[in-house]
Amino acid sequence: MTDFFKDIPAIKYEGPASANEFAFHHYDPDEMLMGKRMEEHLRFAAAYWHSFAWPGGDPFGGQTFERPWFGETMELAKLKADVAFEMFDILGVPFYCFHDADVRPEGATFAESKRNLDEIVDYLGQKQASHKTQLLWGTANMFSHRRWMSGAATNPDPDVYAYAAATVKANMDATHKLSGANYVLWGGREGYETLLNTDLKAEREHAGRFLQQVVEYKHKIGFKGAILIEPKPQEPSKHQYDYDVATVYGFLIQFGLEKEVQVNIEQGHAILAGHSFEHEIGLASALGIFGSIDMNRNDYQSGWDTDQFPNNHAEKAVAFYEILRAGGYTTGGTNFDAKVRRQSLDPADLILAHVGGMDTCARALKSAAALMADGSMEKARDDRYAGWQRPDAAALLSGSLEEAAAVVTAKDLNPQPVSGRQERLENLWNRFI
Repeated sequence: MTDFFKDIPAIKYEGPASANEFAFHHYDPDEMLMGKRMEEHLRFAAAYWHSFAWPGGDPFGGQTFERPWFGETMELAKLKADVAFEMFDILGVPFYCFHDADVRPEGATFAESKRNLDEIVDYLGQKQASHKTQLLWGTANMFSHRRWMSGAATNPDPDVYAYAAATVKANMDATHKLSGANYVLWGGREGYETLLNTDLKAEREHAGRFLQQVVEYKHKIGFKGAILIEPKPQEPSKHQYDYDVATVYGFLIQFGLEKEVQVNIEQGHAILAGHSFEHEIGLASALGIFGSIDMNRNDYQSGWDTDQFPNNHAEKAVAFYEILRAGGYTTGGTNFDAKVRRQSLDPADLILAHVGGMDTCARALKSAAALMADGSMEKARDDRYAGWQRPDAAALLSGSLEEAAAVVTAKDLNPQPVSGRQERLENLWNRFI
């Protein structure tokens, strides 16, 4: 045991009436909703990078956090793991997620970094064997080090492509060894700053072949989890090739991977792309590529990705409604890709940020589940499209354009617009929040 979270108790459910800040007020892991425990619906995960690797900097200032595990030694990496699993125990989260750079020191060579990763993976495996928390997904950090400044799979230097391949292979092996449920690819610098020095066609083709190689290796090693791409439109690159769900789907179609790869959708990234979180989830579901989510929020006054913990259950309820409509998670989950503010220095701040986020999501889920059980929203949607259930309507799609056009003359059609009833549905929605 370490003393970092000294005197902070395990967080238990006490209900909405409790005044205890070190308690869940809405997240009851054993509460049954739609035939499943709340814990099984939400599948919460804590992000190793924001909680234990982030030093508290921002674009205008450096480190504010002084954590006892900060440093580039294996001893400190193991201390970090000890503290991480103590936090997971306090929160009772079933999963965690990591990048390689979060859990191991960077070596002077690839071989040294690989040895460090292998050693810490063994240590994490021991932790998982004696704790509830398991690995939701692993990934590789291919954006922080200067070698990635021009991308990884899309880098103009083939040696960097090879280094990226070695890095992803090592991390897929690590994820597989730790029985991870998924493997994520986030192309933080898979994009460009200017078209003046960019070959778009070549970079897309290289990224596509790289992803094909990842899928081929997944099957070779027998990894049963999902391969996930996390869309983001910009930041750090001016334009990234995984802009949003629709862009990713087009990319997957081009390279024959639409049946092999799903998406991990982040709230903040969806907003940066000019969409809503629920739009991206709903579209991914419609396209058959919904996998998992990164839960956070952006500051409405800032035009960038602030990665704050969620605190608006009404806003998140729409997203969870779309997840329930999609049938819920399979291998995915709700990962808190969120960080405390750089002024939030105390260990308790880190715990309570997760408590608040978990309560927000639980409250949102309960609202979404209640509306699903009521059925009024789905009935209104079904009623709006009821005309398409007629046999003659189906023939419009199966026949030719000329045949569809001929129906207008044959039936002397003069269709009139019908109300979309948006405000009535918004009122219905608000009754369940």
